[in-house]
Amino acid sequence: MSSGDSKSTLDLVLPGAPDTRQEAAQWLTSLAKERRLSPKTIEAYGRDLRQFLTFLTAHLGEPASVRAILGLKPLDIRAFLSARRMNAVQSRSLMRQLASLRSFARHLEREGHGTASAFAAIRTPKMEKNLPRPLSAASAVAVTETELRSGGDRKPWIVARDAAVLSLLYGAGLRISEALGLQRRDAPIEGIDSLTVTGKGGRMRGVPIIPPIQRAVAEYLRLCPYAVPPEGPLFVGARGGVLSPRIIQLAVEELRGMLGLPDSATPHALRHSFATHLLARGGDLRGIQELLGHASLSTTQLYTKIDATRLMEAFDSAHPRARAK
Repeated sequence: MSSGDSKSTLDLVLPGAPDTRQEAAQWLTSLAKERRLSPKTIEAYGRDLRQFLTFLTAHLGEPASVRAILGLKPLDIRAFLSARRMNAVQSRSLMRQLASLRSFARHLEREGHGTASAFAAIRTPKMEKNLPRPLSAASAVAVTETELRSGGDRKPWIVARDAAVLSLLYGAGLRISEALGLQRRDAPIEGIDSLTVTGKGGRMRGVPIIPPIQRAVAEYLRLCPYAVPPEGPLFVGARGGVLSPRIIQLAVEELRGMLGLPDSATPHALRHSFATHLLARGGDLRGIQELLGHASLSTTQLYTKIDATRLMEAFDSAHPRARAK
């Protein structure tokens, strides 16, 4: 994204005074060039700033200039966050939005416009950490197999493709974006017992590939009617183009109905299941962190809470003293 492209786009879509729009364009360009954030992250930051400037236009009665933004009080920032909360925006989104605004404020300070102290004075919204909801081992295995969806109106190669993608999510702990981002040359088939994956933040990690994954991918490639080039995506859609994550989500929704699973059984739940089942079998927490590509061990430690919760549920249902009144 060039500086010129950023300015022309933001002049069209961002409210605010001309100097604010100019600084916003420079800020987004710096995020791309200097910090090398992903296009999706930059798009989210720009959307956060647009929503804030839209709010300020009504809040201040005129498009916000750089001087007006620097003159904001903590009460003004809280008013914006409260307005977003009233629109049912969750804490996680508010945390990112506040981080976006603080980043823009720091940009204004670096450019010599002054200090934007109001943004630093706001406490980060507290966020409830909902525990991941994994599937049972039997259900996770069933979701990755082809038997339930075979024999219907779907082509065998599509059933095999979906099974191969889901096998990567459960068998290797991949995110759906990571699985669909694999290229044909990286196909984890027989003879390939590990795979290098690029995850969030551009972090690369190695993951082991077990034989069931190798067989599932090999079967998909055997049945796939398209000649996928080495540099092309490994998994393709019904017409040979890029496979949408939504297609895999729909496949899991169908399997959910067939297996009687709850709504929490999603493609991402297979990744949770991968981690939870490894931990239950004595897997090392640090090792699981590496396999999942978590930047922080605290994220991986959520799975210890799941294990403890399951242990207490088993105790409550099985131990004689737990059932005694």
